[in-house]
Amino acid sequence: MKTSRIFRAILLFLFCPLAAAAQSTFAPLERWDAALRSGNQSALAAFYSRVPPAQIQTGAATVQDPEEEARYWSAAIAKGPTSVNPKLLTTEPRGNGLVEAVLRIEMTFPGNSSSQPLVAAVHQLWQQQGSEWRIVATRRSDLQPNPPRRLPEPIKPKTDLYAPPEEARTEIDQALDSARKDRKRVILVFGANWCYDCHVLDATFHSKVIAPLVSANYHVVHVNVGDEDKNLDLAEKYGVPLKKGIPGLAVLDPDGTLVYSQKEGEFENSTRFSTADVTAFLKKWAPLHAG
Repeated sequence: MKTSRIFRAILLFLFCPLAAAAQSTFAPLERWDAALRSGNQSALAAFYSRVPPAQIQTGAATVQDPEEEARYWSAAIAKGPTSVNPKLLTTEPRGNGLVEAVLRIEMTFPGNSSSQPLVAAVHQLWQQQGSEWRIVATRRSDLQPNPPRRLPEPIKPKTDLYAPPEEARTEIDQALDSARKDRKRVILVFGANWCYDCHVLDATFHSKVIAPLVSANYHVVHVNVGDEDKNLDLAEKYGVPLKKGIPGLAVLDPDGTLVYSQKEGEFENSTRFSTADVTAFLKKWAPLHAG
């Protein structure tokens, strides 16, 4: 996902982000979700900070208008979507009473011949103000056609798919230890919870067709790269250039020897490859004598 840095810039120059584990639930966001589905503009507007006024960024434009997002989403709901599906990718504490939420909102509208939903990437920064939580900054793309994919998409993404960045080395050592016992190989998947293509690849690895192939031949380790600024030494060690996008994969022998690494971001965009491509990759780099 090469565009990740664009969507990660939720006005973070205002705050000092701290590394933290993703949360599986965040009650204020669940209430925001309910207000979104209702299309109630007043109910939605109540979630956005007024003192200081919430900063809303769409494209290159930034406004301080708590009503802006409420107007946008209530207008979308007024068009009568047949389904509204906000997919939460991650919620992470950011220190100073702040929580960052990353969502992918999918809406399907009647008359769409392709049956493809419209999607928007949404990043929100929540702050506790007294007894209430308010959105103090948000960045959103406009709803646009979902690019057709030939891979299974997650119904409910795992918000904790990637453990905190500092756990990567321990997880790699544990996977290599297991691989020495069962003679499998280890796949390192460099990525992050905010990366939708990373969730798509994980859903593919767990799909009915692919899961047996993964289980029989590999141990999979998800290496968290944060905002593409964590575990850079591991990415360099295993020959995965993060500037080409994530997810980026490397394959190791049980002794830790690098067998293969993706140099051109081959899996960074899940619209470009199919289940057959993933199958071919897994078969090509499978050990000759798996347990």
